[in-house]
Amino acid sequence: MQTTSHLLMIRPVDFKFNQQTADNNKFQVASEQSNVQQQALAEFDGFVKVLIENGVDVTVVEDTLDPETPDSIFPNNWVSFHDDGSVFLYPMHSPNRRLERRKDIIETLSQNFEVNHVTDLSFFEQQHLFLEGTGSLVLDRINKIAYACLSVRTDEEVLKNFAALTGYRVVSFTAVDQQGFPIYHTNVMMCIGEKFAVVCLESIASTADKIKVLESFKATKKTVIDISFDQMNHFAGNMLEVQNKNGESLLVMSEQALKALHGTQITALSEFSKIVTAPIYTIEQNGGGSARCMLAEIHLPLKK
Repeated sequence: MQTTSHLLMIRPVDFKFNQQTADNNKFQVASEQSNVQQQALAEFDGFVKVLIENGVDVTVVEDTLDPETPDSIFPNNWVSFHDDGSVFLYPMHSPNRRLERRKDIIETLSQNFEVNHVTDLSFFEQQHLFLEGTGSLVLDRINKIAYACLSVRTDEEVLKNFAALTGYRVVSFTAVDQQGFPIYHTNVMMCIGEKFAVVCLESIASTADKIKVLESFKATKKTVIDISFDQMNHFAGNMLEVQNKNGESLLVMSEQALKALHGTQITALSEFSKIVTAPIYTIEQNGGGSARCMLAEIHLPLKK
């Protein structure tokens, strides 16, 4: 299935602007506020509350002060969970983000979910090659297609390795911002739902790449909702379709992302999913990621 009702979220203890990631994440802006951690924690807890109230099963794991992991609030970059019971660990570009990989979290999840195999791709870090989970990979799980915009954090060699191990077909392309700077993660400019695709087409500069992506959407019968650079910059591409315990489709995004969308786009998306939002402005500004980045989908089978 494309969606799941089970999510992993990491509750922050030392969230702050991460200098190690700022060079290639142009969505990050250092805040002058003195209470970034406290505000981020309040936003996190509010987000979890909204998800639970909408019938989503959320496993919340507390972060630790040691080691120092300012971006731990974004677990989808270091791990992904799949419906065959497999778990993938990913090579991370920034040294302090590599410290986010925690085997104890997988052990905790294995109490309720089937974990059949863990594949650790982090050895690619020794070759300075990276693939940051479902930040780099936007997965069409139904059709086994992995969309990926290439960047310093998303390397073709690691992509090919992931594809060989999983049977996914890769649709890779280059995406840039208004200044021509490579977009650091695919999931800030694209979201794949069961029946729709949200994408910032103007960020795909190459006509050939654009055609390739659109043809893939057409072949998989996705309704395309095109967003602008400005909307992408307000995280309107960083959304995730999940389901609640009753099987109802929910499209999770930040309050900022929703406010950036036009009425026609909201109407189009509402035909597929109930839109669920939360205000996470501090997290977005300092972390350069939004709602989707905070959610690691647990597609593992439930233990009987």
